[in-house]
Amino acid sequence: MDAAIRTYAEVLGLSLLSGPFDDPIQRVRVCFLGTGNEQDMPVELISPLGDDAPIHQYLKKELGAYHVCYELVHFDAALAHMRSLRCLLVSGPSPAVAFGGRRIAWLFLPTRQLIEVVERE
Repeated sequence: MDAAIRTYAEVLGLSLLSGPFDDPIQRVRVCFLGTGNEQDMPVELISPLGDDAPIHQYLKKELGAYHVCYELVHFDAALAHMRSLRCLLVSGPSPAVAFGGRRIAWLFLPTRQLIEVVERE
């Protein structure tokens, strides 16, 4: 994670906005990078806390995991709607330290793209 933070700072001019901090529920270490401009979307970096972390096997293949995170106003209803449209629930809903305990869920779209959804405050 430290190397990634330096790379994002050097290459893209992003700075650390929050974290890194550990999320024992998700079994990951998380931080957010960005420009500090409220109109810009932050970048979330995630690293596994151990070999049993869900993302560990993927990263072990030396691949970067990329996904988009959407904030949902009506979390439960929106999640049910996505599932009715053949989105596969991979994980959650569960609270996430990175989002102040708000619930998150991970889904694969029918196009096999991974997305994260987070409950809006």
